[in-house]
Amino acid sequence: MDHMKNTSSVLVFFVNGKKVVDHQIDPEWTLLFYLRNKLRLCGTKSGCGEGGCGACTVMVSKYDRTNKKIIHLPVNACLAPICSMHGLAVTTVEGIGSTRTKLHPVQERIAKSHGTQCGFCTPGIVMSMYTLLRNSSKPTMKDLEVAFQGNLCRCTGYRPIMEGYKTFTEEWELIQNGNRLNGEQGNGCAMGDKCCKLQNGTTKDPEEVLFNRNEFTPYDSSQEPIFPPELKISDQYDKQYLVIKGKTVTWFRPVNLEQLLQLKKQFPDAKLVVGNTEVGVEVKFKQMVYPVIIQPVLIPEMVAITNSEKGVRIGASATFTDIETYLKNEINRLPEEKTRIFKSIVDMLIWFSGKQIRSVGALGSNIMTGSPISDMLPILMANEVTLELQSRDNGKREVLLDGNFISGYRTTIVKPEEILSAIYIPYTNSDRYCYAYKQAKRREDDIAIVNAAVNVTFEPKTDIISDINVAFGGMSYKTVTSPKARSQLKGLSWNRYTLELAFTHLQQDLPLDPGAPGGMYLYRKSLTLSLFFKAFLAISADLQKYIPHIKIDKRELSGITSFEPKEYKSAQYFTVVPKTQEKSDALQRPIIHKSAYKHATGEAIFCDDIPFFENELYLAFVTSTKSHAKILSVDTTEALAMQGVHYFVSAKDLDPGKNCMGYVERDEKIFYTDIVTSQGQIIGGIVASDEITARKAARKVRIEYEDLYPVIVTIADAIKHNSFFKNPDKVIVKGDVEKAFHETPHVLEGECHISGQEHFYLETQSVVVVPKKEDQEMEIYSATQCPSQLAEAVAQLLGIQQNKIVVKTKRVGGGFGGKETKCFLLALPAAVAAVKLNRPIRCVLERDEDIVMTGGRHPFLIKYKVAFNNDGKILGAHTKFYNNCGYSIDVSSLVLEHAMTHFQNSYNIPVIRLEGYTCKTNLPSNTAFRATGCPQAMFSAENMLQDISDYLNKDPVTLSELNLYREGDTTFYNQKHTNCTLQKCWNECLHSSRYLEKRKEVDTFNRENRYKKRGLSVIPTTYGVGFPLPHLHQAGALVLVYTDGSVLLNHGGVEMGQGVQTKMLQVASRCLEIPIEKIHTVDVSTDKVPNSTATAASVSSDLNGMAVLQACNTIKERLKPYKEANPEGTWEEWVKKAYFDRVSLSSTGYYKDWDDFGYNWDTGEGRMYNYYTYGVACCEVEIDTLTGDHQVHSVDIVMDLGESLNPAIDVGQIEGAFMQGYGLFVLEELIYSPDGTNYSRGPGTYKIPGFGNIPGEFNVSLLKGSSNSRAVYSSKAIGEPPLFLGSSVAFAIRDAIKAARKENGHSPGFKLDSPATPARIRLACQDNITSKFQEAEPGTFTPWNVLV
Repeated sequence: MDHMKNTSSVLVFFVNGKKVVDHQIDPEWTLLFYLRNKLRLCGTKSGCGEGGCGACTVMVSKYDRTNKKIIHLPVNACLAPICSMHGLAVTTVEGIGSTRTKLHPVQERIAKSHGTQCGFCTPGIVMSMYTLLRNSSKPTMKDLEVAFQGNLCRCTGYRPIMEGYKTFTEEWELIQNGNRLNGEQGNGCAMGDKCCKLQNGTTKDPEEVLFNRNEFTPYDSSQEPIFPPELKISDQYDKQYLVIKGKTVTWFRPVNLEQLLQLKKQFPDAKLVVGNTEVGVEVKFKQMVYPVIIQPVLIPEMVAITNSEKGVRIGASATFTDIETYLKNEINRLPEEKTRIFKSIVDMLIWFSGKQIRSVGALGSNIMTGSPISDMLPILMANEVTLELQSRDNGKREVLLDGNFISGYRTTIVKPEEILSAIYIPYTNSDRYCYAYKQAKRREDDIAIVNAAVNVTFEPKTDIISDINVAFGGMSYKTVTSPKARSQLKGLSWNRYTLELAFTHLQQDLPLDPGAPGGMYLYRKSLTLSLFFKAFLAISADLQKYIPHIKIDKRELSGITSFEPKEYKSAQYFTVVPKTQEKSDALQRPIIHKSAYKHATGEAIFCDDIPFFENELYLAFVTSTKSHAKILSVDTTEALAMQGVHYFVSAKDLDPGKNCMGYVERDEKIFYTDIVTSQGQIIGGIVASDEITARKAARKVRIEYEDLYPVIVTIADAIKHNSFFKNPDKVIVKGDVEKAFHETPHVLEGECHISGQEHFYLETQSVVVVPKKEDQEMEIYSATQCPSQLAEAVAQLLGIQQNKIVVKTKRVGGGFGGKETKCFLLALPAAVAAVKLNRPIRCVLERDEDIVMTGGRHPFLIKYKVAFNNDGKILGAHTKFYNNCGYSIDVSSLVLEHAMTHFQNSYNIPVIRLEGYTCKTNLPSNTAFRATGCPQAMFSAENMLQDISDYLNKDPVTLSELNLYREGDTTFYNQKHTNCTLQKCWNECLHSSRYLEKRKEVDTFNRENRYKKRGLSVIPTTYGVGFPLPHLHQAGALVLVYTDGSVLLNHGGVEMGQGVQTKMLQVASRCLEIPIEKIHTVDVSTDKVPNSTATAASVSSDLNGMAVLQACNTIKERLKPYKEANPEGTWEEWVKKAYFDRVSLSSTGYYKDWDDFGYNWDTGEGRMYNYYTYGVACCEVEIDTLTGDHQVHSVDIVMDLGESLNPAIDVGQIEGAFMQGYGLFVLEELIYSPDGTNYSRGPGTYKIPGFGNIPGEFNVSLLKGSSNSRAVYSSKAIGEPPLFLGSSVAFAIRDAIKAARKENGHSPGFKLDSPATPARIRLACQDNITSKFQEAEPGTFTPWNVLV
């Protein structure tokens, strides 16, 4: 047969210049699996498995024989099928540079600009930047923004990454050339004399820079590795008909249309795959099985894009990147009136997923998927483009992409044997207009909530509607049009009367049930009208150019445009070390992270990068799928019958009484056997020879349940059913609050709700357990914040002495509290399996498993009653705290205590009554999360202040300043504020941010713009540093000095991006008076430093730093006689002399915190916190009142960190914490169903801040002239204190909403819970659109999601 000619079943491709030829390929493998497991190139990371985080980004290169050029594409290796790499060249992070050879400038600059913290996301970001440079050696800042749309980072806050990489841009080059022509040295900023550092009157030391751009290695594109000549010279792989058969899937790659049509006839149910961006997710997460997959990417008719007299023909397999490039050229080449549909498509593509997805995804696939929230379908449907279909027996036919094309949920009228071969997009004319809009939770790389396209044709040179077609996504199970609007608006003039008619018909055509999937029914209904109104304004603005009676108020133009592009600016202020400080003294210098270069090259080893051990097996969990149910049976028969499956580990493998665990109380089970109380609880685990087999087998375990009731999901449910761990858990009283309410002039009551937050560390929970061959010894490699506690738990479980269990943690890819207690979930079952089978066990959670199993930040409901005087001085408060703990207590009581002792934030409230309730629900057990409970509680204080502000009609900034803590003030738990710099931080922030000037500018903007409003906020934070339990305030260290003078440093602080290892090296450098290059640290290991405290609560540098200091001081004292005897000698000489004199060159250090530390809850005596970290943030935002979208214009932060151990790391921690807080209070929303199902299981549905969320101006100042006698070298804790400052975005949004409400005649008082999502923002901006929709009566419908 013809289609069998030149057939190959051998995969051939190149990786980092080396040819790979593989005869044993499974089509189910992804490129990521192949790189990590077959080639052991572990620099490419697995972060989500769905193409949403960019950690797996690689560069894929191919030779375009038509245009005779090499094309480089950024690709998500986690989605790319390995078979799709045939005849291509793959470049991973290992292929561009290494610490052993030479770093590529891309790697060097992200490291030197402090753009790495935990480092897990870094290789993917490096490869996105590298691919951009390979395509354009001088990219623009816009190119840079687009390149990173598909990458996420949870640690850095993104600013330093952009700072480092903008030095590659065209704009940077122009400014540098300008400076050189003018004879200027420049200040290291691409803004030159417009640098924000020079605009606010702040004096800046010339050396006050975190890195020197002049030290960067110049980029020379001619020195890049060459494309494999074999692929360029020969087209043999392009011409091969590829057929690769696996156990369950066969992969076909035809090379001509005839072959494709024959295959579709033979296999009508075959799945056509171009980029695998949709099918890959379906296979991985929905367990879809497609036995036959066809890749039509080499068929000329299906990839070509051509034009004709009527428009453009786009091959169905053409990628979005190619389409974008082609349409942009058409837009530039042709008159504007001909390319209006093209422009709508190109504008929408900016918000269509990330660059990695657009590089491989195809328009044809997007159409055939039929997604109800497709970004492209509304544009194509509104314009009724023509689709070309073909089949082997019936040839071609053309159909319109109209309201009838999609026949059901993700189904179309295309017959099984047919293919979509092309899309015809017409030119427009001067009387035809097309506008398209999309609203999502996050502006970049996010799925739509609602999208819309409006296509209007007028009678020539008039405002009479000849035809109108409107299409919407997100309003039904498919993309829909509005037939009533179309029929009723024809022949009408384009005016406000017609607009109201359109609103009426749209409401009729677009009904949405209150319980519709996706929720947000009021918001989505409002969006349909709001987006149409935007199109109305835009088209009116176009028409008024030549139709005199159409007039648009200048203030309304703000409803048309998107936000202005951001001009990234930043400044960092800190104390520069004095010139008298020894060069060898590394302390307080902005040196880069110890592992930065290894992060950038992919050489940094994380838990799952550890090489496979001999006879290693993989553990995959079987977890509960019910929130509250009785387990009737567990059938493992089918799973255990699979080849490669070794065992099913469960409670039967534990000794009686051992099936329990818990950090504070042992109220959790390791394996659940009878009743499950949440989804995601472990019932057992399949142990198999490899990960793929283990996961497949785990899905074959059959569990029969009997539902139990009630299912308690929300705090309201818990209150209704009196479901508490303690009722109340804690009560704190100071003074007589009822008396305060009675005697003060004003009393207000209110409540606020703050949702939970997913940790979303880029490295998921991971463990490798290795049983030794003698004495029951065991090594555990774990991504944990608690090595000692983990060793203790495993020892107790197995009945083994703790001295035989060694836990090692090299580094952790982000923790944020999520790897304190939750690491036990993996490690304990893995240890049981390892002992049972006497073989090493590896277990790594997938992103969706991690989210469902491990819980996150506690949702809080806070009810308050506050007394205040006419000035706004708060005189008393009665507050009730309810936190949603989930199914177990975990550390929830401690979280609640921490919250209650921070509820006042930075305000002196003299009389209080606080009540705390720990709610027991059928959700995953929530746990510690950066700043444990404090952000939720502080949020209530700011809400109180906002209520008072609205009531008294005073500026909340004035009221904040009035109520701030001052030096000598005492908290309600009787701790005095000493060395209180809060007022100083406040004043400096107001000055450096130009608050008063900005207030006037914002007010002016709001008067001049109808549908865009700006807002300002100034938010303080006062954070108590310390664990609630005194015994946790201890640390140990071990310092070893070798005869060559090198030093090995061991301590208990786990490196998870916060820079503790780097800071400890700096502490040792100062104490020992040697260069930091002589000091090394390997990992945290329980056989070096026992009984270490968890790396948490921001105190790891405080505690371990003092322990390191003590150990180093001991060594220093021992060497003192030799230094005095030979003052001109060297460190190496003194060490060598001491060795020959038999002086010990190793020393332990031990530190316990101050004796006055420790609080007695019964007596109210003792010190609750070691000290306080103070800070203030000023934020300016802009909102779109029609959509609820927002943009952060500027953020200015002032933090008191004492004498910073490392300003670069500390600034990075501030920025990262701020962005995580920004996510908590504005972007990140966990969605739960009424039965406890978590819908937010990955980056596709759970949105953390991305590169596009960086504030336009981001300035951070470390308060100068501050000190702290209660921590190592006068420093202060930094990891957690800045997080609450992220709420300044939410409160600035609130300020903007108040301006919108005032414009629309509504009161300034309203409730804005957290997060301040687009839905909440839009609905709070009440207007004539939102008023058209009424909230459904509770109880009359079943909601799709609930507020937990």
